[in-house]
Amino acid sequence: MEFLYVSLVCVFVFLVSLLLLYKNKSGEGLPPGKTGWPVFGESLEFLSTGWKGHPEKFIFDRVAKYSSSVFKTHLLGEEAAVFCGASGNKFLFSNENKLVQAWWPNSVNKVFPSSTQTSSKEEAIKMRKMLPNFFKPEALQRYVGIMDHITQRHFASGWENKEQVVVFPLTKRYTFWLACRLFLSVEDPNHVAKFADPFDVLASGLISIPIDLPGTPFNRAIKASIFIRKELVRIIKQRKIDLGEGKASSTQDILSHMLLTCDENGKFMGDLDIADKILGLLIGGHDTASSACAFIVKYLAELPHIYQRVYTEQMEIAKSKGPGELLRWEDIQKMKYSWNVACEVLRLAPPLQGAFREALSDFIFNGFSIPKGWKIYWSANSTHKSGEFFPDPEKFDPSRFEGSGPAPYTFVPFGGGPRMCPGKEYARLEILVFMHHLVKRFKFEKIIPDEKIIVNPMPIPAKGLPVRLYPHHHKP
Repeated sequence: MEFLYVSLVCVFVFLVSLLLLYKNKSGEGLPPGKTGWPVFGESLEFLSTGWKGHPEKFIFDRVAKYSSSVFKTHLLGEEAAVFCGASGNKFLFSNENKLVQAWWPNSVNKVFPSSTQTSSKEEAIKMRKMLPNFFKPEALQRYVGIMDHITQRHFASGWENKEQVVVFPLTKRYTFWLACRLFLSVEDPNHVAKFADPFDVLASGLISIPIDLPGTPFNRAIKASIFIRKELVRIIKQRKIDLGEGKASSTQDILSHMLLTCDENGKFMGDLDIADKILGLLIGGHDTASSACAFIVKYLAELPHIYQRVYTEQMEIAKSKGPGELLRWEDIQKMKYSWNVACEVLRLAPPLQGAFREALSDFIFNGFSIPKGWKIYWSANSTHKSGEFFPDPEKFDPSRFEGSGPAPYTFVPFGGGPRMCPGKEYARLEILVFMHHLVKRFKFEKIIPDEKIIVNPMPIPAKGLPVRLYPHHHKP
């Protein structure tokens, strides 16, 4: 009996050795890493580094620990591999819909339940076919004046005649107002305010641990989504009436475009389906830009020499305008240094921290096997905060974006490949128009010099970034 036991142990050891030898020779073992706690995996560590203001720590700690730019983990209920660096970005962006496809946590499908029986992924594909016509530069040119008009109203109501303001709530109000106007033709500030707060609740609970219990961020996000959808359906029904009576234009905004555009089978979208699409657009169209605008204020307040160059550039444009003359597309193209500053802000505080993909089949990357069905996460910070790609990465240096700019696949605030943010040019417009009116009106200083930054899931100042305003003496 003892001999049989020893024999079985020897056979077992031999088989394990062969398996390990095979893996080492083929280079097809799983990436190094650990999956953490049961159910939760490493999700709490992943999220808590963001809550502490340093989401890159989760990435860089593991890259250093495993000496690998790919590592395995367990995030938001899924086995996952994290791809780091420019080579990881290039691989994922170049293999979209070949080896990988977009993936969202189940929490997203629950917060955005489609009225059709399709997934968020399929809905996103439909959306991407529809959006280019609205977001291409030629189409956006006609909205510069509208953006300028709304921005002037925003600064008049929220900033002027005040000694100090809290910036982040104001930038959220600004980008949401713009999105409501350009997507829905909703311009009345009271109407906009009615569902601005639920949007904040929805955004903060969107990428959270999917525990649907009263009081959790996830539960509050689901309730907010239901409220907003009802409000959107009400707006959609009224627009149908207005279009029928000739009170609304077929080209005035995305809502009219959706109501009047059929698919390849001649079928029009239903009200709930359109509400789903607009809901997603409003989240993407205002939430990330509001973070970017707030951090522009933060860095301009901290760096007077950068502020001065932005001010000089913007005042040259302001002085070229006649009384009451709105900004035009040509003015936006002159804001080159201002956009370099905005890009450096997007590098240091990317609103989009990263995104998930799903492996469509087994494949090998960097000598490691990635099984079909595994989730893959790419992180903007893995390149943005790396000295390999951006020397002295914590230094604020807009000159990084002069000439040909950063190397390909290193600066990725809008993603990349087929899934690059379709609203990139729209975001550029709203950020630059905001910068123009900000520096034209004020100098400013931070009231809390060392205010903490929280990332949840986007970077936000812990106290909302209160600043003291010093109006310029010239008339805006």
